[in-house]
Amino acid sequence: MFGMTAVSSSTLFGDCKAGLVVFFVALPLCLGIALASGAPLMSGLLAGIVGGSVVGLLSGSHTSVSGPAAGLSAVVAAQILSLGSFSTFLMALMLAGVIQIGLGVAKGGFISEFFPSSVIKGLLAAIGVIITFKQIPHLVGHDSDPEGDMSFSQPDLETTFSELFRMFGDYQLGAAVVGLLSVALLILWDNWKPLKMSLFPAPVAVVLFGIGGGLWFEHLGDPWVIKPSHLVQVPVAGDLAEWFELLPRPDFSQWMNPAVYTAGITLALVASLETLLNLNATDRLDPQQRTSPPSQELLAQGIGNVACGLVGGLPVTSVIIRSSVNVTAGGRTKLATIIHGTLLLVTVPLIPTWLNAIPLSCLAAILLMTGIKLASPALMKQMWREGRYQFIPFVATVAAIVLTDLLIGIVIGLAVSIGFILNSNMRRPVRRFVSKHLGGEVVHIELANQESFLNRAALTAALNEVPRNGRVLLDARNTDYIDPDVLGLIRDFKETAGPVRGIDVSLIGFLNEHKFKDQIQNVDYSTRELQASLTPQRVLQILRDGHERMRTGRRLPTNSNRQGRVSEEKRHPLALVVSCSDAVQSPEQVFDMGMGDILSVRIAGHVMSPEVIASVEYGCVRSGAKLILIMGHTRCGAIAAAMECIASARTDGMAKMGEPFDPIVREIQQSVKKIMCSEVGELLLPVEVWSSDFVARHHVVWVGQELRARSQMLDSLVQERRIAIVGSMYDGVTGGIEFLVAEGVEEMGERHRA
Repeated sequence: MFGMTAVSSSTLFGDCKAGLVVFFVALPLCLGIALASGAPLMSGLLAGIVGGSVVGLLSGSHTSVSGPAAGLSAVVAAQILSLGSFSTFLMALMLAGVIQIGLGVAKGGFISEFFPSSVIKGLLAAIGVIITFKQIPHLVGHDSDPEGDMSFSQPDLETTFSELFRMFGDYQLGAAVVGLLSVALLILWDNWKPLKMSLFPAPVAVVLFGIGGGLWFEHLGDPWVIKPSHLVQVPVAGDLAEWFELLPRPDFSQWMNPAVYTAGITLALVASLETLLNLNATDRLDPQQRTSPPSQELLAQGIGNVACGLVGGLPVTSVIIRSSVNVTAGGRTKLATIIHGTLLLVTVPLIPTWLNAIPLSCLAAILLMTGIKLASPALMKQMWREGRYQFIPFVATVAAIVLTDLLIGIVIGLAVSIGFILNSNMRRPVRRFVSKHLGGEVVHIELANQESFLNRAALTAALNEVPRNGRVLLDARNTDYIDPDVLGLIRDFKETAGPVRGIDVSLIGFLNEHKFKDQIQNVDYSTRELQASLTPQRVLQILRDGHERMRTGRRLPTNSNRQGRVSEEKRHPLALVVSCSDAVQSPEQVFDMGMGDILSVRIAGHVMSPEVIASVEYGCVRSGAKLILIMGHTRCGAIAAAMECIASARTDGMAKMGEPFDPIVREIQQSVKKIMCSEVGELLLPVEVWSSDFVARHHVVWVGQELRARSQMLDSLVQERRIAIVGSMYDGVTGGIEFLVAEGVEEMGERHRA
């Protein structure tokens, strides 16, 4: 579980380089966060060491770097003040670590899956903006606030923005020169190919340049000298014993203090939230887009915080600033964060004097360039394109973090995002539409995939809109979870509220665990009464409506078993469809009709043989169909065969297909010749000019006319307006239907394309 990430020769150099860069950046951050938290400076360094070496070793993340968190500084300062001493605070920190270990073992990291992406991206952009604004004063040697201060309101009573204006009248010349030249060097390194392709890391070059520049300015004297307040300030001890004296100790006598447990719970929750958010954000920065196990991260952070409590360190979390520097510097495995922790452990006691020669302005340049990359205009454009439900929570998160601090801003961003989620659930938790079944209109309500208690209000509103004496169908076929409160609402409406209002409630798609059975109350098949009440025009409209449902993906839910039993007992079809045998779609599918609602006669090319005509007569006279629909289709093989025969001057079918197909092709040729040939049988245009779909459309019209011409019975029914004959063309590519000239329908000649 805690094994080292596989390190290859291709990643080793990048990890070593990234570990060194993160070490330089983390050094002042550890000291600054300790200062901002009101804790001993050594506690920040100890947290950096534990975060890099202990948590880095146990973490499952490839690129996340842990250490003291700027977002926790206000919480830590408040808890130290509340508990009365830093040693008592360390007891609370150990308890917080134990709680985090419990959360990790209990797989509590699953909560990270519920963080909205808009908040995560807002966190990244906000950190980029804050780093940029906060580092500019350090870049010119102005800001006396410690590195790692992320709050909008600063300890010196200035704000992030007011500090930017004040720096023009108060800056250090030597620090400004080092800082600005460091930025120029980083830009040059990124854009000049010889430097960019070199193995030497640009941030390390900047640090060496800063140390050299600072030493040179010391010889030049004022005003070039960089003051100690703008240099790294690692505590210096004379020997090892003195170092151990600097280490704070936990006060174990406070284990019975209730305030310790309150502080421990607070620290555990806040540190876990920040860790999971930063971990999620870091995964988005990973060039390989790997996913870190959140529960393992909580376990690793818990062990790290127990260790920090024992040795006297600040709380550790996954830190987005160091993590982003790690990714930018080329870190690809967790070896980079372990190297950074090891360097802190070795160099702080051994070479503190040399570390204290590093100007903060050159480190500010490194962070400044990282911040600019995080807050990129491309991210803003991407969020804008994703719509207001993503963009507004994103902007709110950015603004809240920049104008308050990390934790308060995240909470505000989450609140805004949750507000949009609630609004979305209130507005679109169910899909409601009115569908026209054979028995009349039915209000169709499709439940969402996850029907939580948040959907209850909207579902109640949708059910209240069902008219009295109406019909409603609750469709749960695409629903995986239904909250017990929602199930109670549905049960109450089905058993009490619906029947009182005379509403037929149908159910479909519910699982056994929901304690509901599929039950369709509305008539979803043709009955004798329905058949007798409909006119041919109304049947045609039913077919049009059915095709529109099929085309838009709103097919009617039907009970096939019941329809099968009904159709076996007695059929009362509304229409008879004559379709081509090589059509892919069946008429039932095209018009969203149930079993027995239409009769289907399928024959190649709609050949009107005596047997076919007899079948059509039987369907209208004996079965009572009100409409005959001749349904042609695009790319018809039978039509193409007949056209080929005419082009080759054959009248006896297709030699390549064989004699059994001759009657079919000869029959089709009768209509095709009328379209393609003159009265003497000559082609009006070369065969390649003719479109088979154009010919098929005219063939469908001819078939309708031939039905009346060859059947006196059908002709009489049409004249009496008892039936109608309608032609149509189905487009196999688009799925659309074109209704052609109708025989016996009042809207004769009208075309309708679905």
